[in-house]
Amino acid sequence: MLLLLMATIWGVNYAVVKYAGLAFGALAFTWMRVLIATLMLLAAVLLQRKKWPTRSDVLRLLGLGVLGNGLYQLLFVFGVSRTRVGSAALILASAPAFIALLSWARGVEKVNARAWGGIALSVGGVAIVMLGSATGASGHGSIIGALIVFAGVLCWTVYTVGLQPLTHRVDSVQLSALTMAGGMLPLAFATPFAISSIGSAHASATAWWCVAYSSVISIGVAYLFYYRGIRVLGPTRTSMYSNLQPIVAILTGWAALGEAPTVWQIAGTASIIGGLFLTRS
Repeated sequence: MLLLLMATIWGVNYAVVKYAGLAFGALAFTWMRVLIATLMLLAAVLLQRKKWPTRSDVLRLLGLGVLGNGLYQLLFVFGVSRTRVGSAALILASAPAFIALLSWARGVEKVNARAWGGIALSVGGVAIVMLGSATGASGHGSIIGALIVFAGVLCWTVYTVGLQPLTHRVDSVQLSALTMAGGMLPLAFATPFAISSIGSAHASATAWWCVAYSSVISIGVAYLFYYRGIRVLGPTRTSMYSNLQPIVAILTGWAALGEAPTVWQIAGTASIIGGLFLTRS
């Protein structure tokens, strides 16, 4: 149930990110959402009063956070702002196939013949979405956005597989706080520019509510569900619950942003979701 809620929260978040990213600017918005989530999670850790992980685990979590909550978040926000939210959600939905591939390469999980077929279908679905982005009304800008989102998928893949062994010995709240703090490290260099961008932005109350949702709910709460899933079910099966995300994202983008589903998205959905069900087996 928690993982289904996580998928719904993240599915809605695509439209939220696009709206707020355009209102504040992608860099300023990313800085705000990661900073708010970091402060919230660190406060939760202090309230727990639990013993901190070992120094080596802390350093590993900070390093993974640079990748999964710094670079990934930047690529995610910049990519979504330059392409359709449905296309971005479909590309990110292929992450379980790449996670399964990397987990197999590292000997973490086994991949049978059926799952290999699922990986091929998912990759093919990403290619369909990319092709649709290149030939759609948005043209060049949309394919650039899709490629940026795909780069984020690769960052998230490495982050998720690298995180799995740590989920078995580090408390989920501490893990979330430390990886989020790691994400702030690359964003710290952009602090002066981000603050000036926020000050000059004439954002609506809706945009500020989007910041709150995307930081407190999408990062602060949903990530805790995700880390628990990795610990209990493993990285591939946990990521499978993201199957719901593209559907929620496409419907939300249609209702909130007027982005009607395209034929390319429908074909990509069939290929990616079909591939993910095979991968899960």
